[in-house]
Amino acid sequence: MSKTVMLNARSLRALDGLNFFLANVQTGFGPFIASYLATHKWTQGEIGIALSVGTITAMVSQVPAGALIDATQNKRAAAIAAIVAIAICALLLAGSPTTIPVLAAEVFHGFASCMLTPALAALSLALVGRHALGDRLGRNARFASIGSAVAAGLMGLLGEYVSVRSVFWLTAALTLPAIVALYMIDPLHLGPARAARDLPRRSLPTETASPPRESIGELLRDRRMLTCAVCIVLFHLSNAAMLNLAAGEVTAHMGDNVQLVIAACIIVPQIIVALLSPWVGRSAQRWGRRPILLLGFAALPVRALLFAGVTTPSLLVPVQIFDGLSAAVFGVMLPLIAADVAGGKGRYNLCIGVFGLAAGIGATLSTALAGLVADHFGNGVSFIGLAAAGALAVLLVWLAMPETREADATDADTTPLARDA
Repeated sequence: MSKTVMLNARSLRALDGLNFFLANVQTGFGPFIASYLATHKWTQGEIGIALSVGTITAMVSQVPAGALIDATQNKRAAAIAAIVAIAICALLLAGSPTTIPVLAAEVFHGFASCMLTPALAALSLALVGRHALGDRLGRNARFASIGSAVAAGLMGLLGEYVSVRSVFWLTAALTLPAIVALYMIDPLHLGPARAARDLPRRSLPTETASPPRESIGELLRDRRMLTCAVCIVLFHLSNAAMLNLAAGEVTAHMGDNVQLVIAACIIVPQIIVALLSPWVGRSAQRWGRRPILLLGFAALPVRALLFAGVTTPSLLVPVQIFDGLSAAVFGVMLPLIAADVAGGKGRYNLCIGVFGLAAGIGATLSTALAGLVADHFGNGVSFIGLAAAGALAVLLVWLAMPETREADATDADTTPLARDA
């Protein structure tokens, strides 16, 4: 094996580690926050509003963050800045569960998260190219899900036997190995465009010059992107509040082992994601995007209706299998469809930012509305509303979402896309 291939393999393994440790870090900002605040006498409505602050921040930052990642040459530096911001969020939450620190943490986390998603996608694309992106995204999701499962187990044990506050101390500590993994990715292997930038300008042949970037207006008029963005809004409108709502319900009605149940609700879907994500990436390359999207979206209304009918806290855990199915599909398909839509147009990360904006809109509405409906009409009614949003998402994918995979996608030249990374 050549030295170049060995070094590139090392960078790919580092990317595996980066996905693993970033998932460790992000796990603490899920249902553990809802449970943490509930133990400090926050109502479901107050929790929903606090979580919405983070999603609103992410929502308004997504498109600028995508454009910034497109423009910057140093993706690793952008990712490091985002990871440090997440560490600050965890320390704020651990310091005090009062209004100002919690809202500040949500703002920092919302901004940092919207930087990490396109940065990771850009690094992945740069290392493997478009022809292997589906498989790589599946592998990313596998390691991220394993990381989330491991972190959820550790955080559940700490929350149960030490304190819920210790979850956020652990989250801050886990940012350190994530940064180490990021530094292990060799910048020389970040795609043909990066290599071209590192060469003296006079040595670059004329034919390697990148074509002009697509304008933002042209991207926003693309029917494929617009339809997918609406589907993403509905997906998150149905999905975002489900586990947080269930976690608050468990905390309110279950005295013992509550943190372990919440941890199990996170671990089970992550196991499903780890098992399914590589298959999702390969199948999307072989069969197209729409059939896989339908499979993942159809799990949403089923999961919401099951949550509405569950009265025993331990039964929440098997219902989370459906969350694993949806998460496996969504996590792989969002950056893959962005690659289809952006093509060689130099707007890959911006497209991811637009999709992130759509996700933020859906998640903001979901957490705020579901919490308020639960406060006034009960959790059962709130879950039925989330199921209706999920059913509408399935219909939109079935009736309006075009297929984005090109017939020759697996043979596409990686050079135009590499500049997006």
